[in-house]
Parts: sequence; C-alpha cells; structure tokens
Amino acid sequence: MGILDALFGRTKPVKPDLDQLFGIPSAALTLEAGAGFLPTGLGSVCFAAVEGAAFVQVEQQVRALLDADTERGGVPVEASKDGYGYSWLLARHSSGELPELVNDLHAVNSELEANGFGPQLLCSLVAFRRDEGGRNGEGQSLALVYLYKRGTFYPFAPMPGGGERRNSPLELQINAMLANDLRLEKDLGRWFPVWGAPGL
Repeated sequence: MGILDALFGRTKPVKPDLDQLFGIPSAALTLEAGAGFLPTGLGSVCFAAVEGAAFVQVEQQVRALLDADTERGGVPVEASKDGYGYSWLLARHSSGELPELVNDLHAVNSELEANGFGPQLLCSLVAFRRDEGGRNGEGQSLALVYLYKRGTFYPFAPMPGGGERRNSPLELQINAMLANDLRLEKDLGRWFPVWGAPGL
C-alpha cells in the first residue's frame, strides 16, 4: 500500500483465500456451544454465469465432481438461478458431515477459480438451524456467508416465519462469538442479505 493510499484511506483489496472455508467446522463447535445452532448439512455456492462453451464445460465439470458419490448413496448437487439471474449450486450432506460439505464448497470454488472464472464467484454459504422450542415448528435459520472477493465471513439470520426481515441483534451476537474462529467482515455494509438462497 502506498503513502497516498494511506492518506486517502484506501486499502488494498483482500486476496481471496479459499482455505478460510476450512475454519467453518471449528466455528460450528462455537455456534453449538454458545448459541445452540447445529449444521443442517446444506451449503451452496453463488456465481454469476457467463455465456460461452468454456464456462458451460467448467460448470459441468464441477457438477460431475460433486455428483461423483451418487452411486454410493450421495445426493446429487442441485443447480438453480435466483431472481437476480445468479447461479447457485446446492450441496447436501447429513448434518454430521460438515467437513465433507465444506470440502464440496471448496472444490466448487477452486474449480471455477482454476479455470479463470474467479471473478464470477460471489459467495458461499453454510446453513445452520436452532430449534426455538417448538413454536409452530419454526426454528431460527443462520448462514455463515463467505464473500469470495473479500476473503471474509459474515452471519446472515433471516427472521423465522418468512418475509424479508433480518435478526440483526443475533447477527451481531454471532459475529462477536466467532471472532476467534473465522476472518470476519468488518464492513457491515457488506453483510448482504441472501434472501431465498438455496439451502437456507
């Protein structure tokens, strides 16, 4: 960083570090002990699809990679598009297979990055849930969202019952709780809502 950057408050962009994803299992232990959240076994990767045969081929390679264990009883990955036109790949595991889920998410990101499509990667998320004592069968959902271009995480907690409302106090509580487990996003303006994200 140069002296002019320091004077004008500009900072160097953080380089993506996909190995940060491997901190999620440790964070999951903290979440369970401190707030009663358990992994659901669901996680997804969001990216901006681009036109062209090269991207289609890489997307097919990624799906084939994740679908490789379907003969052994694994669940195939699900692809979808959201209302903004972004593509999502949803990976499913049992709730006790969080390391395997994280490996899948890491593999998707790595494959796209290795083939020159890193700029299309937006975020990855891992879903958690807390039983709220049987109130109408609703529990509190939580996602740990990894921002690819920032190399940081933030919590996203939609309010139970639907609608686009966030449980902001819970997000701040979880953020403080995970300070020693994950590289957290300090700029709250970048805690983007991921309404309707697959798996959440």
